[in-house]
Amino acid sequence: MKSFRLTPGHKIHINDLDPSSHEGFDSKEEGLDAAQGLIQELETLQELLYAEHKHKVLVVLQATDTGGKDGTIRKVFEGVNPQGVRVASFKTPTLFELDHDYLWRIHQQVPGKGELVIFNRSHYEDVLVVRVHKLVPREVWEARYEQINNFEKMLTEEGTLILKFFLNISRDEQKQRLRDRLEDKTKLWKYNPGDLQERALWDEYMQAYEDVLNKTTTGHAPWYVVPADHKWYRDWVVAGSIVEALKDLKMQYPEPSFDVAAAIRDFDKQA
Repeated sequence: MKSFRLTPGHKIHINDLDPSSHEGFDSKEEGLDAAQGLIQELETLQELLYAEHKHKVLVVLQATDTGGKDGTIRKVFEGVNPQGVRVASFKTPTLFELDHDYLWRIHQQVPGKGELVIFNRSHYEDVLVVRVHKLVPREVWEARYEQINNFEKMLTEEGTLILKFFLNISRDEQKQRLRDRLEDKTKLWKYNPGDLQERALWDEYMQAYEDVLNKTTTGHAPWYVVPADHKWYRDWVVAGSIVEALKDLKMQYPEPSFDVAAAIRDFDKQA
């Protein structure tokens, strides 16, 4: 999975990244089986994370419209323990939120010990949408790359594992997914006529994403670029990357605070 992780200081060009890649698999069925195996492994590791109550894990999902953020959450985290997992979605800021700095509402949602939190969109909207739609002056959003890096560095120094995923779909795939929403009444609720206005800004968004990937890929908070035209491949990459990172934590179940043998004897006598 490390092949999907960007290297700090190594500049990438987003047009060089293939969103339709499914390297490593000869068939969709093979990929689905592999993804499902990793998803089951993630369930076990997340239970261990919750039980150990030591580490904090933040998963950031960013993508264009129809990029698959909701689908990734639904599929990859389908079997995790809801006691230890939370999803935070960041939509248009409220007037109250706008009265504070742009990271204020973000900081309130970061994970506590033993918790895995998924950001469906994130603080990166403030160097993406805000930039593309010119909601603040250039000098304001340009300063935010360093601010975000410092914010994430503080979180990691306080014990948070940060994994950031850019779900990379092609413009043609986005067109197909938008059309699917119009033709499927179970997906029609997801369609917004304003999506076409956002789609018209595709090039501007790609440049903004490219700058995000190049300027905020750090050793402490890496970006993973996920080929996401094929949903099963997207799920395999995201699940596999999280599983690898959780294994690296070398987690262990906590030792009991009581005499186990005595507890078994007492149980057998009294149960």
